[in-house]
Amino acid sequence: MKIPVEFNSLAPLPVGWSWQPLQSLTANPKQDVVDGPFGSDLKASEYVSHGVPIARLQNIDRNNFVTKNIRFLTTEKAADLARHEFRPDDILITKLGDPLGKACIVPRSIGHGVIVADLVRVRPDERLVDRRYLTYAINSPSTVKQFELHTKGTTRPRVNLSVLRQLPIPVAPRHQQEEIVDAIERQFSRLDEAVANLQRVKANLKRYKASVLQAAVEGRVVPTEAELARREGRSYESGERLLERILAARRDQWVGRGKYKAPEAPRREWTFDLPEGWAWSTLGHLAVSVKDGPHFSPKYAAEGIPFISGGNIRPEGIDFSATKFITPELHAELSKRCRPLRGDLLYTKGGTTGIARVNTDTRDFNVWVHVAVLKLSQSIEPFFVQHALNSQHCYRQAQEYTHGVGNQDLGLTRMVWITIPLPPLSEQRRIVAEVDRRLSILREVESEVDTNLKRANSLRQAALARAFTVQKESTRYEIPPS
Repeated sequence: MKIPVEFNSLAPLPVGWSWQPLQSLTANPKQDVVDGPFGSDLKASEYVSHGVPIARLQNIDRNNFVTKNIRFLTTEKAADLARHEFRPDDILITKLGDPLGKACIVPRSIGHGVIVADLVRVRPDERLVDRRYLTYAINSPSTVKQFELHTKGTTRPRVNLSVLRQLPIPVAPRHQQEEIVDAIERQFSRLDEAVANLQRVKANLKRYKASVLQAAVEGRVVPTEAELARREGRSYESGERLLERILAARRDQWVGRGKYKAPEAPRREWTFDLPEGWAWSTLGHLAVSVKDGPHFSPKYAAEGIPFISGGNIRPEGIDFSATKFITPELHAELSKRCRPLRGDLLYTKGGTTGIARVNTDTRDFNVWVHVAVLKLSQSIEPFFVQHALNSQHCYRQAQEYTHGVGNQDLGLTRMVWITIPLPPLSEQRRIVAEVDRRLSILREVESEVDTNLKRANSLRQAALARAFTVQKESTRYEIPPS
């Protein structure tokens, strides 16, 4: 096949190598480099629960076919789309998305299937190129750059099939390709082992965090106030007395507002033996006000007041990086019903339910229906309630009280049933200080793990960059160790 003249402007390659258009590495370009069917030819409504697998964007990662969330077609529909079929050992490439140009080999465990319009299937001629070599070359930084140069669109970045067929590939002599692949895979094997170890550390950190929060609500992170008072020969206010004081203040504040309704007592099935000086309470006991945001989607603005949903609430803080906005006028109107203030407890009640965070932000913002805003008694340490709600003890209750399948909701009238162990106030503060100390250390370790995971991914790309370096003069290529 004739090499495009513009390939002459590409960087020089090692002796014996050449730039080749992707389609030249197949036996029949029109049959071996094809994209998926037009959208009208394959609709999501035609997907079935089992049958012939469909490969979609989310199934393609660099050098890895992701087997999660596989969809299927009937054998009859797949036969109608035979031109867009893939087989084991074919290469699939994304031509839509960010980043695009991700490539992987179809594993033999998947069998044959059909690609969607956002993918390209390449069936290389093994006499010309090792399929593993070609996949690594497509995923290498030099080829990624070619994709970037030919990308069209901003909201939906894409590359055309005609461009992809002409994609320049640095091709080594056939007998050297397996040596290059072996060198890459030795490096990847070492990185895979390192990543697996890091993932185990991350899983252990997640379990450790859960155990710290659970220990906090069971009274196992600091000496109890009862123990200290006995040791120091002094009295203290127990959790039971504290609860009585909170409820008495609630009744006094209710005077003149109609008939007072006492919060429901803790549910026995969610209780366990507490440390000396502790008492059982509920979220309804500790919160003097429980409200949520509007039960409709407001009109959004390009800028203005942040409007957050459940997905913006993290135990570590509120994520304002991906919020929508409403006008100051709408914010003022919505604030008549519910206005989050500094010190309020935010609690997710829609989507992912049961995540709590005390608001420490001074900026104005408003919340959607998926977020509850709780104003706690001033006699409570708010961060103790946050840690308690994020513990497995309270999280399991939140999931039990969450109703619905598609639109899950932890209703305001149900969340107040959540039982919460109540230690003396001074003990709450000591618990919060100790939990924060441990979680601070945990976050530092997590950050280091995440940095090393990102570094491992960078090292993969660095290995590919070295494998397809354009300034090598030797005819044998070895990847130097990282």
